[in-house]
Amino acid sequence: MANDVGGAREAPAQSATAEDFGYRQELKRSLSLLDLLVYGLVFIVPGAPIAVFGIVFNASGGMVPLVYFVGLIAMLFTAASYVTMSRAYPIAGSVYAYAGRAIHANVGFLAGWLMLLDYLLQPTLIYVLSAIAVHSIVPDFPREAWIVGFVVINTVISLFGIETTARTAMVFLAFQIVGLIVFMVAAALAFSHGVAGAHLSLKPLFNPAVVSPSLIFGALSLAVLSFLGFDAISTLAEEAKGGGQAVGRATFLSLIFTATIFVILTYTASLFVLDRTQFAPGDQTDAAFYNIATTVGGPWLKAMLALPGVLFAGLPGALAAQVATARLIYSMSRDGRLPRALAHVSEKRKVPDRAVLLISAITLVLGVTLAERLELLTSMVNFGALTGFLLLHVSVIAYVARKRSLRAGFVSMISAALGFLIIAYVLFNLDSTAKIAGLAWLAVGVAALGFFKPASSG
Repeated sequence: MANDVGGAREAPAQSATAEDFGYRQELKRSLSLLDLLVYGLVFIVPGAPIAVFGIVFNASGGMVPLVYFVGLIAMLFTAASYVTMSRAYPIAGSVYAYAGRAIHANVGFLAGWLMLLDYLLQPTLIYVLSAIAVHSIVPDFPREAWIVGFVVINTVISLFGIETTARTAMVFLAFQIVGLIVFMVAAALAFSHGVAGAHLSLKPLFNPAVVSPSLIFGALSLAVLSFLGFDAISTLAEEAKGGGQAVGRATFLSLIFTATIFVILTYTASLFVLDRTQFAPGDQTDAAFYNIATTVGGPWLKAMLALPGVLFAGLPGALAAQVATARLIYSMSRDGRLPRALAHVSEKRKVPDRAVLLISAITLVLGVTLAERLELLTSMVNFGALTGFLLLHVSVIAYVARKRSLRAGFVSMISAALGFLIIAYVLFNLDSTAKIAGLAWLAVGVAALGFFKPASSG
């Protein structure tokens, strides 16, 4: 028999319910395709490039939209692997469940452990960035106070149930889109008047004087943070009305939609700085996009992107991250790979309440202690996600080889192999400090294998 995870049996690939894998359907199956799509968009954040525009601009010699276009191509292979595995195993554990069933239970645990690095630190990073932005405008309250307030708000929303979370996400997404539309309209007006020498140019998309694969993929190792989130849709498989099919569609749609916005948004901003390929280090780099907004529309446009951006993008993004992390911990705990007490589901709200509270506590501690380590936080989030993606692609190859004929699954295997190579190259270009910290986290996970063992299959 194929390997089990936590004693849960294997199920046919066409199954779409938790029961087919030996689990009880405890979570509320109420999310539509639109709900899943909105969740993915909120997690990714359509305006994500705004915060890292200057960093990616410097790393790519000014070719930010090219970096995001290459990123889209790279992530499409990863999205394809998520589609394959979410249809095969439509359960809440995401890469943890995929690797555990397709390869081995211990590999699944390590995959989940690595994704936890991403999912635990991503909301922390968002809270810290949000606190910094608000503190710069309202300095009377310390950053730590804002972080505490943000965590409490999102924890309460998470505990009210997945439907409340979905409705909240939809409202915040609408405000985000409106803000980006206002910027694009202001940019179009400024462009028509030739503000800052703006004119149509291919330079932001391809500058032959400086372009090289290492330059673009080095910049992509920083920009990849903007894409993270579409993968978390798979953690909601047991709460989706359409199961794995709906998860697969939402994964592709959210990635393509946001990446298209990324390219258009960064190309538009780049037209107002065609005379440079670098920003000065420090505030000039960190606030590059906001300074462009000031050039385009004045201080009011900068303020509109900054403070509302925190409220309508940062907080819902962190909320989506907390929801995904709670589902991953719930899945690992019910299999005995983490303390089983964390698999408790609220009878009234049908949410993994103990996992939600644990994530909130951890995020609060991390947010307060790592508030001054933004670069390390960013790189470690990327390390966790990228290594998890590598195991996802390996899982697809193992699944096709074990469950399907090579002829029927040839396209999936080739896609997964290409995705593996691309992600591995991006990971190779990641900051060395993040690699060291990430490998240390992995070492802790290897040690933890001896403490949390799956129950034997019955």
